[in-house]
Amino acid sequence: MANQYFENDPSLEHEIKNFNFTLRKHNLDFMSDSGVFSRQTIDFGSRVLIEAIDFQNIPQGNILDVGCGYGPIGLALAKDQSNRQVTMVDVNLRALDLARKNAQTNQIKNVNIFESDTYKSVEGKYALIVSNPPVRAGKSVVTSILADAKDYLEPNGELWIVLQKKQGAPSAKKLMDQTYGNVEIVTRDKGYYILKSKMI
Repeated sequence: MANQYFENDPSLEHEIKNFNFTLRKHNLDFMSDSGVFSRQTIDFGSRVLIEAIDFQNIPQGNILDVGCGYGPIGLALAKDQSNRQVTMVDVNLRALDLARKNAQTNQIKNVNIFESDTYKSVEGKYALIVSNPPVRAGKSVVTSILADAKDYLEPNGELWIVLQKKQGAPSAKKLMDQTYGNVEIVTRDKGYYILKSKMI
């Protein structure tokens, strides 16, 4: 069975790749490797999510990136919102190591990067929770990321998610509406939905 990006396989041979990407008008350098999600470049869904997030109505407070991978979402937001602390979690130790290196390379200090299976090691409340959920990890993991965010959101805090229509965006929209009493399709692009719910 092929290695999955949501599993740990320290024996997997390294295939380091370095590339540059501009996100929220910040020029960032990334290092990726085999065994992590979207190794070649930042995936389209994450890019759409990063650019779509509007901080105008998000309260002051910290940000949580669930399933951060090698860090594109969390690091782009940390660079853009230097007055906020960004917590980044994942189960993939290789991805977390890369995320820490990428933070260092880009001189991003307002981040806290550690291992957590969804919210299991997460504490505190957040003004914004973001995720490009690991769909291949199974529906229960995606459901947990969407539904359990309510326990970690500040009042008026927001959950922002990217999912493809064919990978369950309509059912995710329904779940978010049931959980938070509101959901908005912020944007749709090439089959990707950006969904947002507010903690009321």
